[in-house]
Amino acid sequence: MNFLQALFLGLVQALTEYLPVSSSAHIRIIGDLMIGSDPGAAFTAIIQIGTELAVLLYFRRDIARILGAWFGSLFGREGKDWKSRLGAHNRDTQMGWYIIIGTLPIVIVGVLFKSAIETTLRNLWITVTVLALFGVLLWYFDARSRQVKTMDRMTIRDAVLFGVGQMLALIPGVSRSGGTITFGRAMGYTREAAVRVAFLMAIPAVLGAGMLESVSAVKDVSACSANPDPLSEACVGAGMFPGWGPTIAATVVSFVVGYIVIIGFLKFVSTFSYKAFAVYRIGLAVVVAVLLVSGVLSPVEAAQAAAGA
Repeated sequence: MNFLQALFLGLVQALTEYLPVSSSAHIRIIGDLMIGSDPGAAFTAIIQIGTELAVLLYFRRDIARILGAWFGSLFGREGKDWKSRLGAHNRDTQMGWYIIIGTLPIVIVGVLFKSAIETTLRNLWITVTVLALFGVLLWYFDARSRQVKTMDRMTIRDAVLFGVGQMLALIPGVSRSGGTITFGRAMGYTREAAVRVAFLMAIPAVLGAGMLESVSAVKDVSACSANPDPLSEACVGAGMFPGWGPTIAATVVSFVVGYIVIIGFLKFVSTFSYKAFAVYRIGLAVVVAVLLVSGVLSPVEAAQAAAGA
């Protein structure tokens, strides 16, 4: 992957990360069409750090307020009893706990099934299936569900369900924002509230995954250099990683463009429904299925197929 290709993938990441259309699916598909291979889970996770830094910048006041309230309550500012420390009297403190609770499913499943997520679940037939499925679900729940709940009405149960929606995004094609938004709309949250929850809840999960994948990429390259067996797990991972230069370039682009996309998307959902995104998901699934059947795209990255042989 050269710098120009990396910049383009960074742009794709920025344009699709916040929309309910799956950025990881677009990186997987466009990477295959453009460079003839899957850029890999490590590259995808690291460039997502750029878009999450854009979220940190845009929501910096909300994040500072939530963190301040959470730590203040925890250290007894609003009372020394355990209920006060857990935020019984402060909605911002409660939101901090809800973000933590909603992050647990994706962290637990991501750690337990890391190998499958980086290999088996990146099969493009799986991507096609979940693209279409969640397109239909998003369309249905957005059209049928009332818009009656705001972030102030969130409960522990809601936080868990939001977390399950985010956890499903470990499958390329589901979409982190798409899964969270779909679950939110199914629970009756307003479109804007569902989007804001998706943004805030993704911060610890995406930043954590990006940092872990950065460490993993370094380890794979070092291990492969010491023992250059092309079929070893380390060399398969190192072969899929395009290098730090292209990856950093893509991350910078995803940050800059991502900030602009956040502004536009929040304005869009305050006025329009998610129908257009649902139709796009279904249409993309059909196009990718045709490309797979015709042999233009391979469902499994060649390196993964060799490793599994």
